[in-house]
Amino acid sequence: MNKIRFILPVLVFIAITACNNSEKTAENEDPKTALADSLQKVVVDEHDIAMPKSMKIPAIQKEIQSLIDSISKLPVKAQTATAPYKSKLEDLNKELSDAYSSMDKWMTEFKLDSIFSNAEEKIKYMTEEKMKVGEVKEAVLNSIQKADSVLQKKF
Repeated sequence: MNKIRFILPVLVFIAITACNNSEKTAENEDPKTALADSLQKVVVDEHDIAMPKSMKIPAIQKEIQSLIDSISKLPVKAQTATAPYKSKLEDLNKELSDAYSSMDKWMTEFKLDSIFSNAEEKIKYMTEEKMKVGEVKEAVLNSIQKADSVLQKKF
């Protein structure tokens, strides 16, 4: 069900982006429009880096939860010995969850098809979205990198 929540917006996002990519010549383009389009491309590119990675998060969380469950089944002495590792896994699981949620939230709130009355409005909106999606991308990539380190796997 979660995959559908992500796949549908991605497909809509791609379709809208493809429809908006009409050929423009540099001579006829207003500098503000060019800046707005450039910012939009950066936002889309940042999304395109983070989105595929974020789709790996549920599988990573499943693996982490399996380890946490296994630790919980150990004898008390072993649980005590592995408590710091279990705590690290729980923190990592929360961080992954937060990153996944931030991607979902950003995608839900992002309005690529918003109608802007002028280029300045679009520049302002895309500048804000560039910052937001940059934070989302960093959260996704950093949490996966930490999982990679803790679990000693490549995701």
